[in-house]
Amino acid sequence: MKPIEWLAPTYRQMLTALSQWLAKVEQQSAGDQGAALLAARLAPDMFPLATQVRFACVQAYEGVCRLLETDFPPVVDVLLNEGREAGERPGTLAEAQTRIADTLAFLDEAVPDSAPDAPAEIAHALPMGMIFDLTGEQYARDWALPQFYFHLMTAYAILRKEGVELGKADYVAHMFAYLRPGTAPGG
Repeated sequence: MKPIEWLAPTYRQMLTALSQWLAKVEQQSAGDQGAALLAARLAPDMFPLATQVRFACVQAYEGVCRLLETDFPPVVDVLLNEGREAGERPGTLAEAQTRIADTLAFLDEAVPDSAPDAPAEIAHALPMGMIFDLTGEQYARDWALPQFYFHLMTAYAILRKEGVELGKADYVAHMFAYLRPGTAPGG
């Protein structure tokens, strides 16, 4: 299986889960409490929830574009800048939901029905000057997916830490499509 064939669906299902977690924030919060959560951090030296949402979206854009060998859309820079500034300007839950929805739309439009082979080489440069030389498969497995899950799980952890009622079922909601009838507890 080609990396884009498993990476893009993973991005879709987990960004959908992230959107559902934020919807729970709206359901469980009173007044500005939901918006205040966007400024919450897991630790003082980590980015806030607003950044984690944006950076999870960035990872989806970057992963797909690198594997398809296309340029990043301009929204990647917008998301990175918003994420870096989220400590002072976390935005709103509606804006976070829009960023996720836009990323899901990008995935639907950008990923072809017939997946191309992964690039033979990807030179992945980080802002501090480090460069990793990877195959497309190594990039997808060892960088793109772990980085995406880092931001996703940090968002989940912040929400749990701040008292949002989330559980394992919220994290793996996509798995219920595969549930054998009659095997759920109490079902």
